[in-house]
Amino acid sequence: MAEESQPSEHEPLHSVLAEEKQEFARPASRESRLALAVRALRHRNFQLFFAGQLISLIGTWMQTVAQSWLVYRMTGSALLLGAVGFASQIPVFIMAPIGGIVADRLNRQRVVIGTQISSMILAAILAALTLSHRVQVWQIMVLASGLGVVNAFDIPARQAFLIDMVGREDLMNAIALNSSMFNGARIIGPAIAGILVASIGEGWCFFANAVSYIAVIVGLLLMRIVRPAKLATQGSPLENIIEGFAYARNTGPIRAILLLLGLVSFVGMPYAVLMPVFADQILHGGARGLGILMGATGAGALLGAASLAARVGVKGLGKLIALCAGGFGISLVLFSFSKIFWLSTVLLLPVGFFVMVQMASSNTLIQSMVPDRLRGRVLAVYSMMFMGMAPFGALSAGALAHHLGAPWTVALGGVACVGGAILFGMNIPNIRGEARELVLAQGMTGGAPAEEMTSRGLS
Repeated sequence: MAEESQPSEHEPLHSVLAEEKQEFARPASRESRLALAVRALRHRNFQLFFAGQLISLIGTWMQTVAQSWLVYRMTGSALLLGAVGFASQIPVFIMAPIGGIVADRLNRQRVVIGTQISSMILAAILAALTLSHRVQVWQIMVLASGLGVVNAFDIPARQAFLIDMVGREDLMNAIALNSSMFNGARIIGPAIAGILVASIGEGWCFFANAVSYIAVIVGLLLMRIVRPAKLATQGSPLENIIEGFAYARNTGPIRAILLLLGLVSFVGMPYAVLMPVFADQILHGGARGLGILMGATGAGALLGAASLAARVGVKGLGKLIALCAGGFGISLVLFSFSKIFWLSTVLLLPVGFFVMVQMASSNTLIQSMVPDRLRGRVLAVYSMMFMGMAPFGALSAGALAHHLGAPWTVALGGVACVGGAILFGMNIPNIRGEARELVLAQGMTGGAPAEEMTSRGLS
């Protein structure tokens, strides 16, 4: 048998390699493709995480939509919508560095359990205030700020915790499935919220969100983490925080990804904060229309995350990030000038698709390059760019929309996203080599030969 596998002396080596390449390129069966797309679910811990988070995230999206509509119903102000968005996310920008070092120094499983319990308590308080008809805008802002503080600790810990659940080989797939779960809930949650808000009010959405946290907390408690990632043990917390910032700043590929991410979050993502204005004043869809629009964004994002789940390795993610940032900007411009409800709904599909592929690809590429001991801190910087820049964008978008109107505000943000994508794409040749070396050093190639998966780096 061994002799049969060797090329004969009369058979050219290149023909044998061609046959092997052809065999490798044959399309896999539907079952094998499906197994590849959900391979992270073979881990019991990730199964528990996935099931619990799916239920909890549906509740989270219900609260997000209901809270936006409640503020808009009470005030009718785009500026206050932006202010609440600012209050909910500015703590991530301020507190994420502390959250990152907590994720790198403490047991991540326990940290995530603590953040989920805290989120449940905040949702329950908001539900009680709303159902008792005592809720005021300042109370919503305070509770939103509290949730932002929780998220500053939750996001780095939860993202870094993925490698504890699935290991290096399936990390990329776990990130994609986590994004798929997030956006599957993004479809279901707003749709349910639109119906509940229109029929029985916002308070029951907040109550349902509080109850939904039970599922993820139970799942986390049932996990058995055998080999947690190596944590940082040397240096003071302040020194560790500075080390994380220095690594992100001095590592060219990571710096470029984070800068583009921050730009898109600042100028592009505030479209979601202004969605109640589009749903009511421009498209005349009311609360139900808001749920449909948000659900359409989620549907597009789910398709984007699903497309990443079947990928193996990081090859081509750099160009994909640039293309998706540009596609997101173009889609926003087209959406901003639509005054037809069904057309706006359709245009939100590529909006959700492109932004999700950019965000998930950025997360994957960063995690493929960063060492374990710095993972939480670098992901904290990722959180600052992804969510921390959004409040500044929400506040400025609310103020700009107050003077220029929501359509022009969203359109200008889309144009800026396209500009950032072009600059990032032009910079890819300069950072490709360093990115390839970082990926090889971490061995994060998704199970394929490292040389093959990183042969073109960010290209």
